Amino acid sequence: MKLQIVPARTGLQWVQLGLRTFKSQPLALAALFFLGMASMSLITAVPLIGPVIALALLPCISLTMMVAASEAAHGRKPTPALLLVAFRSGSQHTHAMLTLGGLYAAGFLLIIGASSIVDGGTFASVYIGQTPMSVELAEDPEFQSAMWMSMLLYLPLSLAFWHAPALIHWHGISPIKSLFFSLVACVRNFGAYLVFGICWAGVFIVSGMVLAMVTGILAAVIGPIAGGLMVATALMLAAMFFSSIVFTFRDCFSPPDEAPDTAVLPSSPPPSPPSTEL
Repeated sequence: MKLQIVPARTGLQWVQLGLRTFKSQPLALAALFFLGMASMSLITAVPLIGPVIALALLPCISLTMMVAASEAAHGRKPTPALLLVAFRSGSQHTHAMLTLGGLYAAGFLLIIGASSIVDGGTFASVYIGQTPMSVELAEDPEFQSAMWMSMLLYLPLSLAFWHAPALIHWHGISPIKSLFFSLVACVRNFGAYLVFGICWAGVFIVSGMVLAMVTGILAAVIGPIAGGLMVATALMLAAMFFSSIVFTFRDCFSPPDEAPDTAVLPSSPPPSPPSTEL
């Protein structure tokens, strides 16, 4: 397996491919994402261990969307059965995915715990829904410090888990190695990921502005459902975002025969990037 070094402009291509793939199968991809989020919400309701289990399942949901996007890019319709794709490839694969999920939950809880040192646990309480958000809290310096510290600590965790589910699924790599290779890939292709993040931030901001304008103009008509419309739009955008992740994986690692051979933009053929042996 080789790490591919891609130019920064590839980040824009990933966003375009994600949007194009979602457009090809919008209902199927959105339904899978909604089902995944609904499942996690139901699990979270279980006392004590529910939130931890939900955190541990997040890498599995990410893998579901990557496999589903790969299927859609090949012209095939993703099915709800893909929700269990992380557990359908044998006991060794299932154990690896469960281990990865446990590591993610542990890392996330450590970050939340570290934020409690700064503000006494207020940010953690708000994040898990035990304390309602308020203007006073948002303006509190300790709360802001805890929030920014959590975001800073979450960045390396997110990068380490970005490709890890796909590396386990398509390359059969162990959980620890997958975390290392994922982090290295993100760091070595920092420019492309920066462009990717900026472009998606732009998509979210523009979409939010358009939605706010529409709901403002049609407030008298859609007033009672404006909140639901905004939530549905946010979930739809999140599904689009997750549909683009598989392309970041496809271009960062040399694909073996079993890797997702997803389509590239016809108008922008992929460059021949240098590679680094892992």
